Amino acid sequence: MEGCSVVTLLWILAVILVISGIVAIVRKQLVWGAVLIVVGLLVGPGGVSIFT
Repeated sequence: MEGCSVVTLLWILAVILVISGIVAIVRKQLVWGAVLIVVGLLVGPGGVSIFT
């Protein structure tokens, strides 16, 4: 069960990062938004996770 909770936390973190990136882009902060989206995709377990 320990691995399942870590995967869930990574998904939640990735979703928060990507949504924050989208909000930053809408606020005309393109570079910061792009960085947040890329980091969110790297952290998410569906992408290239930096934790595995």
